[in-house]
Amino acid sequence: MKKYFKNAGYFIKETGRTVKTQLLSNLFSALGTGLIFFLLGIVIAGWYTGEQLITMLSNEAEISVYFDNNLDTDQRSTLLQLIENLHGVREVNYINEESAKKRMKELLKEEAEILELFDDNPFEAFIQVGLHLDVMDTVLDQIINIDGVEYVRDNRDILEQIKGITDGVKILGFLLLLAVGITTVIIISHMIRVGIYNNREQINTLRLLGAPGGFIGFPYILVGLGLTLSGALFALILCFIIINGVYGGIGNYLPFFPVPAKGEVLSNVGIIIILASIVLGVFGSLIGLLSIRERNNA
Repeated sequence: MKKYFKNAGYFIKETGRTVKTQLLSNLFSALGTGLIFFLLGIVIAGWYTGEQLITMLSNEAEISVYFDNNLDTDQRSTLLQLIENLHGVREVNYINEESAKKRMKELLKEEAEILELFDDNPFEAFIQVGLHLDVMDTVLDQIINIDGVEYVRDNRDILEQIKGITDGVKILGFLLLLAVGITTVIIISHMIRVGIYNNREQINTLRLLGAPGGFIGFPYILVGLGLTLSGALFALILCFIIINGVYGGIGNYLPFFPVPAKGEVLSNVGIIIILASIVLGVFGSLIGLLSIRERNNA
């Protein structure tokens, strides 16, 4: 390893010379790799956002319990106490008719005038129950079987749909990661082979001088690593622009929509893309360098 540090200047010079000999090809390879990493970054951002959204909604999972309107005040208090004592229930709040109407007005905003067309309050009192999502089914079964309960409304279908979308994004992300890996390795290994072919006379000279294979091949590993890192940098710039724009749109048009912090999304996307570029750059270069061994064995 000390030998490699001592010859760092030579390796850097050889890397630059190799890149210059096929500058246009290397530039297009870096851009192509960057676009592939960009697609991967967008999928990662979508997957992470979906996971965080499910976690946020799970922590705020609520159901609405509607009961027989003929129950008196004491019976309603007893019902509240029974629900509150159930395992998995976080909090219980009684929402009377006026509070229910007020909530709907806040939700409808400018269109709330339609409620004034009703002579009587059309909303019923209900019990708002906050619970842990992992025991929702058990709690629902217990609440439905309590005397006086007529109907339970929950957001389980919405959570399951979001979870289904997130699972689909995970599968897409895995397939895209596989495609990114295969495509990047093919591109880098091909560029390394072309570089070796263009410098075959110099390589033969180094062999005659007794240079080991690792010494000859190390600049080409740096070339492959440089190509993937350049592509990763290009992808991160595009991801930053797109994610920044999406968050700006959410802030303007959907301010109530729960999304993770933009910094968290960008940092996770950046870490994964950088690590993937390093691994794929080195791996693709090593595959390309196998041609040296094949030439030696020929």
